[in-house]
Amino acid sequence: MSPLSYKDAGVDLDLYAQAMERLPGLMRQTHTPRVMDLAGGFAGLFRLFGEGESARRYQDPVLVSGTDGVGTKIKVAHAAGVFETIGIDLVGMCVNDCLCLGAEPLFFLDYLALGKDNPVLVEKLVQGVTTGCRHANMALLGGETAIMPDVYDADAFDLAGFCVGVVERNELIDGSAIQPGDEIVGIASSGFHSNGYSLLRKVVFEHAGLTVDDQVAETGKTVGATLLEPTQIYASTIASIRDDLANSDLSPIAGLAHITGGGIAENVVRILPEGCRASIDRRSWSVPAEFQWIDTLGDISRDEMFRVFNMGIGMVVVARPASAQRILEQLQPTDISAWSIGSVDSGEAGVDYAG
Repeated sequence: MSPLSYKDAGVDLDLYAQAMERLPGLMRQTHTPRVMDLAGGFAGLFRLFGEGESARRYQDPVLVSGTDGVGTKIKVAHAAGVFETIGIDLVGMCVNDCLCLGAEPLFFLDYLALGKDNPVLVEKLVQGVTTGCRHANMALLGGETAIMPDVYDADAFDLAGFCVGVVERNELIDGSAIQPGDEIVGIASSGFHSNGYSLLRKVVFEHAGLTVDDQVAETGKTVGATLLEPTQIYASTIASIRDDLANSDLSPIAGLAHITGGGIAENVVRILPEGCRASIDRRSWSVPAEFQWIDTLGDISRDEMFRVFNMGIGMVVVARPASAQRILEQLQPTDISAWSIGSVDSGEAGVDYAG
């Protein structure tokens, strides 16, 4: 009887090493001047201001952190055999949360768990994370790849991400500045993002019997491409809005809400201070085709659709009316659509829908 090895237990250290060799080049694509080189280190190093900068970048910095995954969107990626995009979703779900506090994204960490070693799959997944980090102008500082053969099936994997950002204490956006009379601006999503995929999969694959290769007439794409459209990352959009308002005589953003699980109402209510109630007009924007497709396919009630999905609004900005108008004018010539979708009134904290 030959001696047992780690490979006999399901972990091939040679394959693992091959996977790890593919990652440093991807990570370097995201490195900003504030990343400190540390060959072979056990952790990553990051400066709050770059080497050679004469002035402190922050006077009273507050670190902002967030973590998330991509949920059962992973099952769609498996079905389609497309693994290069859900890493973008991972970054988006974490970064967009941190943006809601006014944070500048600094660096990202990822955690990847697999049932068996697969260097090609690891590279594709981390390539997506790299792309997302570049969209957010943040560094992929490190991560962990865990091979757990008795926890995950041979072809299964899961992803988690961790974002760290920074904001000046006196520039924190926590919703406390929201007041009656403020206007609510909705910024377009890029589709379903990474929420509601248990319902999506049940409707599309189980109820309707479709496959990832079937065509969706409403979107002009396959089922797989429609469901795997990556989450919009709003880092550059929010930074541009804040810079523009800061260079004007208008009031800054009063509140930001990332529209994820729970839809518009349950996420907007999280940032409303006492005495403020939001009113959202559902007729103020056109719900994108993919949502209309899933609504018809599954015969889902309108209220359920708005509770589960973002319905075309990925980020909400609350601001004084003049600032809201400035935001709409600024975004109009870009490829990011935005609409005035409601207002803030006096009342018990909550959200009312009209239309």
